[in-house]
Amino acid sequence: MSKPIIALDFPSKKEVEQFLAHYEEPLFLKVGMELYFQEGPELVRYIKSLGHSVFLDLKLHDIPNTVQSAMRGLAKLGVDLVNVHAAGGVEMMKAAKRGLEGSETKLIAVTQLTSTSQEQMHSDQLIPVSLKESVLHYAKMAKQAGLDGVVCSVLEAEAIEAECGEDFLRVTPGIRPANVSADDQKRIATPKQARQKGSTHIVVGRAITKSENPAESYQQIKNEWSDAE
Repeated sequence: MSKPIIALDFPSKKEVEQFLAHYEEPLFLKVGMELYFQEGPELVRYIKSLGHSVFLDLKLHDIPNTVQSAMRGLAKLGVDLVNVHAAGGVEMMKAAKRGLEGSETKLIAVTQLTSTSQEQMHSDQLIPVSLKESVLHYAKMAKQAGLDGVVCSVLEAEAIEAECGEDFLRVTPGIRPANVSADDQKRIATPKQARQKGSTHIVVGRAITKSENPAESYQQIKNEWSDAE
């Protein structure tokens, strides 16, 4: 069972250092655009030097050659997981995979953001099918392109497992303990629900990073994730 991935929703390295001081064990940490664009690759190297795993969440989406070249550079950082937008298409995803050749970095694709509702998808993206159908379509595209999995909500994890196989990663953000606010996420679940619904990895941010006791909150979520049947 994978460790919960902690989203480092901080503006600078200083806050990251203060947060990591609460822990004495190796963690799985997500570095997103806010932090990466402020601190750059040196922050990733710093986190890796501490023995932590890194999910570099940059959601690349560009022409295939550009994405391939970008992935070639990111592979040198030794990150464990990186992603693209499935909406970029099969050829772009294949190019991203080629850029990671020779590395151990796993590649996943974002299907639909967990902040996107079905109504928003219809009006903003002009995609007429259901949200679940759209997510499943993107997952099958990612599988066709040779990717290792997708980012999806817990609500689609079971269907993706059925279509793409047990080994195909289902990385699910929008995870909140029952007593924590949903914030800007639309499709959310508890760690226990995520485990029961087929997630292979969960991403948790503010429920841990904004907690008065981050280490205790992490342990509670980790236990709920690991112990759920």
